[in-house]
Amino acid sequence: MYPFELYLPTRIIFGKDSIEKLPEVMAPFKRILLTYGGGSIKKIGVYDRVKALLADKEITELAGIAPNPKVESAREGVRLVRENKCEAILAVGGGSVLDLSKLISAAVAYDGDPWDLVEDPTKIPADKSQILPLADVLTLSATGSEYDNSGVISNPDTDEKMPIFGPLNPFASILDPTYTFSVNAWHTAAGAADIMSHTFESYLVAEGCTLTDGLCEAMLRTVIKTAPIAVKEPDNYDARAELMQASSFGCCGILADGMKPSPWVCHGIEHEISAYTDITHGAGLAVITPHWMRYSLNENTASRFAQYGRNVWGLSGSDDITVAKEAIEKTAEFFRSLGLPSRLSEMGVGSEHFEDMADHVFKIWFGDFKDAIRPLNKQDVLNILNASL
Repeated sequence: MYPFELYLPTRIIFGKDSIEKLPEVMAPFKRILLTYGGGSIKKIGVYDRVKALLADKEITELAGIAPNPKVESAREGVRLVRENKCEAILAVGGGSVLDLSKLISAAVAYDGDPWDLVEDPTKIPADKSQILPLADVLTLSATGSEYDNSGVISNPDTDEKMPIFGPLNPFASILDPTYTFSVNAWHTAAGAADIMSHTFESYLVAEGCTLTDGLCEAMLRTVIKTAPIAVKEPDNYDARAELMQASSFGCCGILADGMKPSPWVCHGIEHEISAYTDITHGAGLAVITPHWMRYSLNENTASRFAQYGRNVWGLSGSDDITVAKEAIEKTAEFFRSLGLPSRLSEMGVGSEHFEDMADHVFKIWFGDFKDAIRPLNKQDVLNILNASL
């Protein structure tokens, strides 16, 4: 069992009508930056409810935060915070809004460009008091950004999409599953694939441990059970609630406790793809993950993949390779059953940037792919990308 540290300072407020606690959550602050994406929060009524509950506050708004959030929005957010002397940020939306808000919160006290903090996380203040307090109202189950200390930011000028890490955890996250009822089938499915990928990244390693293996396997069974229901019955509260709970636990670190550290291969590769093409992150993961699994399967890794097959899919059989192959195909079939693609070409992705992607991921990604369940080099990454076309 490997040593670990776990620090989860976020207060989770979960359940129907949990937004009614928003005045208490934001009570210490008078001037607030409200961040959100497109018009969905207005259509479902959460925008009006937030404004009503915070009617006594001075609200400055940063709207239009895009999927795969762009650094230019962070620059605008920092400007608004400084001009209006905002004391906190309230992010209302999904992972993109949260990730962008995390960068704003860290960049307010920094004199240079926010992108500097993405390129060099040591420039992020280590002292939490220098980071603007951040809370959120979640409207999409996917990234787990509501319960972790990281985010991912895109820079279209350089075709880069890079992670940001630091003491960036929200101090409070309000999770009402009813706010996800309006999420369409595509984004529900892509969110489910993202949750599963977060779990795979922690679970499919060379060495696990009994307790955390069990948590990962329960996470995967939960998504396999509830995602198809949420896609077909978007207002099914129980299915939406279990997906939302799984989303929060998927990326907070608890699923990696005691495991051999993972370099998160699939996320590293997919972020390169969406940096160039702006595809939906979860859909990209649904393509890359089964191909990475197939490429990683060999005599040394078969027992781990077979454990996944037996404990998650209920497969039987004594031959690990056979069970592992069946589990991988079950995974690919599951993603397809949700309406997700199995090939990058289905999303208009070609091979013209694969060399640059493979070079770049080894330069900037936080994990060394030599520590993956099957160690990978640049050619291996290219092989996975080409197999995914």
